[in-house]
Amino acid sequence: MQQRAQTYWSPYLAGFGLGLVLLASILLLGNGLGASGGFAKVGLLAVNSVAPDHVQGLANAPSIMAGESFFMKDELVFVLIGVAIGGFFSAFSSGRVARRGVVERGPTTSRRRRLFMAIAGGLMMGLAARIARGCTSGQALTGGAMLSLGSWAFMFAVFAGGFGFAWFVRKQWQ
Repeated sequence: MQQRAQTYWSPYLAGFGLGLVLLASILLLGNGLGASGGFAKVGLLAVNSVAPDHVQGLANAPSIMAGESFFMKDELVFVLIGVAIGGFFSAFSSGRVARRGVVERGPTTSRRRRLFMAIAGGLMMGLAARIARGCTSGQALTGGAMLSLGSWAFMFAVFAGGFGFAWFVRKQWQ
């Protein structure tokens, strides 16, 4: 399998841009950034479309869903839409959008295994974010920008854990 060179955005430029988005979010909306709240709203809307009686029985759901257009009034839902559009723009502008079903993976990992691991990891992160009542992006970006000591301690722990866990999965990429 021949590997082609991948191009990426400068992490400094991308970080600066993300900082500007966070600043605009705080100044214009009065809230920081985070993704898990938006996913919770989308999930609640999906469950309500198939089992409205179940949603009405949940403790906080009726107050969250007050009004017909609650979905369109939540800025976190628009953050998710913006992340999808921005991610596509970033990949497209870096020449990383494939026309065929190309999945970025290591040479020893099958496409099926890579997709399974990505989905499993995403589901675990989503579950953990709901249990913790927030996601790492909200904690790191918003809490870190507010100079919250807990947010900084959390992020050092996340990076240390990721660095330690990388030893177990690095051979998948070599």
